[in-house]
Amino acid sequence: MDIPLLSQWRKRHATPRGFAVFGSADGGPDPAMLAELLGECPMLRARAADDGVELDDSAASLSALDQVVPNWRDDEEQTLDRLGNDAGLYLGTVVVRTVPGATWQVWPNGHPVVRLASGREIDPVEVGHAWAENGSPELSQVLAEVSED
Repeated sequence: MDIPLLSQWRKRHATPRGFAVFGSADGGPDPAMLAELLGECPMLRARAADDGVELDDSAASLSALDQVVPNWRDDEEQTLDRLGNDAGLYLGTVVVRTVPGATWQVWPNGHPVVRLASGREIDPVEVGHAWAENGSPELSQVLAEVSED
């Protein structure tokens, strides 16, 4: 029996969401290597390039991403999940590169977050998924908010 509401719920919750990073046994990952790894975002960069947006790790590129027509929302769930991960990791990369004192941190379970100079942590991957699925919050808005922190 196919119940549309239940089918949609299963589709959204069957695929694990998120991103994990694990370092060596002698400690966490090297900060420079971590920043490089998390900043790759291959799917997002390819989609943005297709739409004429250059992702140069700047605040302006986040604003440009917010203006892209979200034609990926009709894609299969796995694509949307990967795009959400990439959007969040790209947001985190821009925050770390533009907000003084912001750094990548990895929780013991491997989940990357951005720690601001104030000590506040943001989960950019969660924000990226929300942005990919429904466009809110805007990535540039999140950057503006954390820049004031």
